[in-house]
Amino acid sequence: MSDSFGRSSITSTKPANPDPVRVMVVDDSAVIRGLLTRALEGDADIRVVTSVGDGQMAINSLQRNSIDVIVLDIEMPVMDGLTAIPKLLAVAPQVKIIMASTLTLRGADVSLRCLSAGAADYIPKPTSTREIGGAEDFKRELVSKVKALGAAARRAGSRTRGEIRPLSPVHVPMAFKREVAPITTRPAPTGMPVKPDIIAIGSSTGGPQALFEVLSHMKGAVTQPILVTQHMPATFTTILAEHITRQCGIDAKEAKDGEPIVQNRCYIAPGDFHMLVAQRGGANVIALTKDPPENFCRPAVDPMMRSILKAYGGRKILACILTGMGQDGLKGCTDVVNGGGTLVGQDEATSVVWGMPGAVAQAGICSAILPLKEIGPYIRKFASRAA
Repeated sequence: MSDSFGRSSITSTKPANPDPVRVMVVDDSAVIRGLLTRALEGDADIRVVTSVGDGQMAINSLQRNSIDVIVLDIEMPVMDGLTAIPKLLAVAPQVKIIMASTLTLRGADVSLRCLSAGAADYIPKPTSTREIGGAEDFKRELVSKVKALGAAARRAGSRTRGEIRPLSPVHVPMAFKREVAPITTRPAPTGMPVKPDIIAIGSSTGGPQALFEVLSHMKGAVTQPILVTQHMPATFTTILAEHITRQCGIDAKEAKDGEPIVQNRCYIAPGDFHMLVAQRGGANVIALTKDPPENFCRPAVDPMMRSILKAYGGRKILACILTGMGQDGLKGCTDVVNGGGTLVGQDEATSVVWGMPGAVAQAGICSAILPLKEIGPYIRKFASRAA
């Protein structure tokens, strides 16, 4: 049995969280809304507060309810997801929006436009109700993103409208609190060449927006090849490269196996492949592999960093970790820094989720921990020094 929101009457064996992440589900299909609601409420740390069928209804509901995370469909009648995003953020500026997008070229393109408009993340939407109901990987990804973004919204004080009860901006439910170690940085290694030979960037949740900002500073000053691993599915990475080229004015390409690594090019790891650097015929080339996921990710940042270290040597690498869930990149960047490389991380205040950059920051391996808008100029200055 289920209620009007499609919630199952079967209760979770996990004790209920007295202050769960509060979610709104927006989709024009009542069946999809019910399936998404059941998938989310299978976790005791999540409560679907409301479920509506279009963007205008979402705006109206947000004015009445306290919401942390919105799972928002893109294609809907009355008002679509892309149109709704700025209007939703105007009502509740700190709410986190996850786009539910199909794995098509058009879906990927609109999803990236949604991210540029202020959405925090996206989730690839299965093509049928049967897949949503039975795809454990989809459910796991949906739940993990909602919980991570819910915690980020709480820390930012998202409950600014429709308060059910007073809530301090710094309040974070016990289930989402995390221990924060003292943050220290390390000086750039002595003896490092004035200019690195390669720049390597890792990112995940919130990464596309961060990449657009950082890479917009590279045109005309940074000639080194740039390798980017962004956690994204296939199709999305193709469109991401096109958007970077168009918005940042640099030559960005989805990487192809065996192609040489050349100056003045940005290589994007294709979805579902690890992107590595290999040496063939005395030259450094791209190597794509279907090796098992690392940190639950493929592409993953760690194998990219390890391969760059092997091919270029640590002191020739400038690495950067941007916003993202989890701690992918920590092990690979530790190896790079121990090999003499330099690492910059994004600070917590400007990260959508301070998981990946938080991990390297708390490990004390960064030479700088900077707000997003300062990272591009930092890389540009570091990379364009006279040899």
